[in-house]
Amino acid sequence: MCNVASAADIDALFSGVQEKVGTPDILICSAGRGIHEKLTEGDPEKWREIIDTNLLGALRMIRAFVPGMLAAGAGDVVLISSVSAGQAYPYGGIYAATKSALEVVAETLRQEVLPIVRVTVVAPGVTDTPFFKNTISGFHTAEDIGYGAIAADDVAEAVLYALSKPPGVSVNHITLRPTAQPF
Repeated sequence: MCNVASAADIDALFSGVQEKVGTPDILICSAGRGIHEKLTEGDPEKWREIIDTNLLGALRMIRAFVPGMLAAGAGDVVLISSVSAGQAYPYGGIYAATKSALEVVAETLRQEVLPIVRVTVVAPGVTDTPFFKNTISGFHTAEDIGYGAIAADDVAEAVLYALSKPPGVSVNHITLRPTAQPF
């Protein structure tokens, strides 16, 4: 297991991957935690945990693995974002901010590594995963949000769709959500 908020864990993961399989062709950054707090009352230390996981974790993974892809002459990076990246909502400011920043990182990375490495953002809406059980503050379930939920397999299929394109074709952003979800 790797805690992406820990630079030491990422260093150990990188060393282990290099030792066992060499430079990977694909990097999927999907670690993320939720937080549901009012900005005027929330706990900045909890905010730091979310930023360290959702944003800095992906940046650390990119820094560790993408140079090897560039040296190898090919690779794919997939960043799992959220529809929240484009939608402010009460109590969701910190989570949405990390996902918005992640999408800016993705576009910046795309421009920095083209045409060697393809970069894709997959932005799901409400998804039926353990995400809601691991939210730092506040409590929701996929059911009580009220829009329905997509399955984790639907997100995985979107990732595979992007990865299945021939070299020279990039799918840079995929949004998927329950049909009833308004944002």
